[in-house]
Amino acid sequence: MVNRQLVAVIPAAGIGKRVGATIPKQYLSILNKTIIEHSLAPFLDLPEIKRVIVSLAENDQWFASLPVAKHPKIETVVGGAERVDSVLAALNKIDSDDYVLVHDAARPCITSGDINKLIHNVKAHQQGAILASKVRDTMKRSDASNSILNTVERDNLWHALTPQMFINQSLMNAIKENKQPEKVTDEASALEMSGLPVNIVEGRSDNLKVTREEDLKLAAFYLSQGEIR
Repeated sequence: MVNRQLVAVIPAAGIGKRVGATIPKQYLSILNKTIIEHSLAPFLDLPEIKRVIVSLAENDQWFASLPVAKHPKIETVVGGAERVDSVLAALNKIDSDDYVLVHDAARPCITSGDINKLIHNVKAHQQGAILASKVRDTMKRSDASNSILNTVERDNLWHALTPQMFINQSLMNAIKENKQPEKVTDEASALEMSGLPVNIVEGRSDNLKVTREEDLKLAAFYLSQGEIR
């Protein structure tokens, strides 16, 4: 049997302009830590995860000054213009047979429990899987001018979350062979476009991505409850 190591990849080369800050959003502070430090914490704490590779912008001037940058599991690579480029830069540093868990730098509320659920599912089924939460609200589809076209049936409809976990070679092949990289919005979409199956593992809905200014307060609330870790 192949001995597969678990490696986490955190693409963190983005700017995140929608938050409205003067620095990349992953370096904004929540409860006396940066967002990226919260996002990294459970991966660093899980003994089963052996390496954590952070993809940084070429001109990143913040990460090296953080205490977490000196953690023995942490490695850094230079990312690219798009998320998929930053992910691929990290994947190139990982053995093809290893498991890789890709997690957004701006998802600070991820729990060790959800990560373990994902790992268990992928190991049990030997195929890729993602964390996701069920859609609860009524969903509408609009046209380009924001007029409603129809109501979207929400049965079997999910919000895709991270981390997303795959065997590294499968993910690398799906990304490199993709003819429409602009449609690769997450790692699962690359495998979907290659015709490969991906499982869904239901995760916590509080695993939010900090995208707008109001998300900062919500993330701070969730983290302050003491249930996240």
